[in-house]
Amino acid sequence: MRAKSLAGITIKYVSLILGVVAAILPILIVFFAAFKTGTEYTTTGPLTPPEDWTNFENFKRAFTEGNMLTGFKNTVIILLVSIFGTTIIGSMVAFVLNRFKFKGSKLILGAFLLATLIPGVTTQVATFQIVNFLGLFNTIWAAVILYLGTDIIAIYIFLQFMNSISVSLDESAMLDGASYFTIYRKIILPLLTPAIVTVIIVKGINVYNDFYTPYLYMPKTELHVISTALFKFKGPYGSEWEVICAGIMLAIIPTFIAFTSLQKYIYNGLTSGSVK
Repeated sequence: MRAKSLAGITIKYVSLILGVVAAILPILIVFFAAFKTGTEYTTTGPLTPPEDWTNFENFKRAFTEGNMLTGFKNTVIILLVSIFGTTIIGSMVAFVLNRFKFKGSKLILGAFLLATLIPGVTTQVATFQIVNFLGLFNTIWAAVILYLGTDIIAIYIFLQFMNSISVSLDESAMLDGASYFTIYRKIILPLLTPAIVTVIIVKGINVYNDFYTPYLYMPKTELHVISTALFKFKGPYGSEWEVICAGIMLAIIPTFIAFTSLQKYIYNGLTSGSVK
């Protein structure tokens, strides 16, 4: 038994160490490359530290030539509108599915799940035609509309929290004359704060890191976002990877700050409802 226990502990910690290495190694390589010159990048190994840690030229070029300030601005606008819509729509859908029992409720939930199983690339022709027909192509609203909808992950997170909110709160409010919208706005929504923060982080990271949608629907230079801002440093005859790596490090900073600040809400949001 002791040998089996020791083997289990060894496997557990070895797998954890491998996971940490797999997560940190790419970031470390990008971090080293961000401080290297073009010649140094091509002549040294990926894990070789840079010769000059004060070489911030790559960061300056990525920020100015990549016009990252405009990218951050457009990204923030898209994020705020998309996250607000996802939060409101997702929490409302979860409220209806959890509090009201009617025929077809499981079908609605299944439809959201089915939509996530269909590869997005297969529907891009029809989606592009709709966006173009609405006159949204080459506008920031093309990405906003596509991101605005909710998804099955957000609904499931909200449903988990809804299961932990007692129905008696709704009944007490109804006895006082509160409408369903008042119950949702004044009782349910404030109690969903941890779930809302979780959805904001999960949805926000997906939108922040998405390259395909902005690149396809917003090709104008002044409409680029943070994920497409550095694409100008990649060309058909060569790429300035050291500058791209510097831009990647700049792009990581906001998500790193958001995650470290709100990570307790993420863990609570993903685990709440699993144990009752």
